Amino acid sequence: MKSIGVVNFSSKPGSVELQEIERPVAGDDDVIMQVEAVSVCGSDLHQWHGSNSWAVNYPVVLGHEFCGVIAELGKNVKAAGRWKEGDRVVTETAAVIDLDSPMSRAGKYNLDPNRKGFGYGVNGGMTRYAKVASRLLHKIPANISFDYAAMTEPCAVAYSATIAPGLVKPGDRIVVYGPGPIGVLAVAMARLAGAEVALVGLEKDRTRLEIAKSYGCEVIIGSATDWAKSVDGLGADGVVDAAGVSASLKQALEVVRPDGWISKVGWGPQPLDFSLDPLVAKNVNLQGSFSHNWPMWERVLRLLESGKLDLKPVLGGVFPINDWHNAFEKMASGEILKSVIKPE
Repeated sequence: MKSIGVVNFSSKPGSVELQEIERPVAGDDDVIMQVEAVSVCGSDLHQWHGSNSWAVNYPVVLGHEFCGVIAELGKNVKAAGRWKEGDRVVTETAAVIDLDSPMSRAGKYNLDPNRKGFGYGVNGGMTRYAKVASRLLHKIPANISFDYAAMTEPCAVAYSATIAPGLVKPGDRIVVYGPGPIGVLAVAMARLAGAEVALVGLEKDRTRLEIAKSYGCEVIIGSATDWAKSVDGLGADGVVDAAGVSASLKQALEVVRPDGWISKVGWGPQPLDFSLDPLVAKNVNLQGSFSHNWPMWERVLRLLESGKLDLKPVLGGVFPINDWHNAFEKMASGEILKSVIKPE
């Protein structure tokens, strides 16, 4: 049985097209998911543009933010009895890991050096059927649609960068750089933790900044220094760098207060062009944030189920898979924050 999929077939810019994809075969510990919704990520756009800084196993079906229903159970999954055909599920992204690696055994399998993710390491979810290891599955609460469930992953990324380190306290003042989906969701997470938040972007980001106001943040085009230092002159308690470019980290070091923290979640392959002396002089904690793990996903799903985390402002449009190009274009242009694609 074949279906169509959105395939990235080489590193050359624009090397994405619809191709026929064979239905995968389940291994003993896998399920076959009938994909119902796939959220488009900025990394999908980078691979489309050929601007990614990570290795890709070409050709590969794009999409790592996806959900659906279980269509088939592998032998061991069926024997375990935890899952059944028809269950509504969303999947984590660490498609291939070494279960015996020190990081995996510590529960931090997202940091396993052998990790391969959907959409670049192995085939992802932008097609009708996907093979998923059962260890990755989470049940979708009954009151959450597939379109919103598909966005669990970027919510988990934002949770990992903002809440999981345990640094945000009620009343904190937090600056977030980068009004893309992760930056806006980081705003939402910091607000849930009781922080005052300013989101910083550029003139071209006005549409996305306006969307972010739904989460009760200040929006700033240009410098956040005045906002950060308006209370006692020392700066923001914390900064989330969701932009990734060299300039945003430099600005983060300027606006963070002494003994504050910076969580860097945005990717940026270019080298730094400034001194890190302020990091030392201010005694600042700079922490990288990559991916997520099981308890983060469970907490995000509970936030969605309770309604405390509302994704309506983030979802900009739902597109049939034949219209994938439009879905990508609208995100790349900044017209919307998130596109969701519906396979068939």
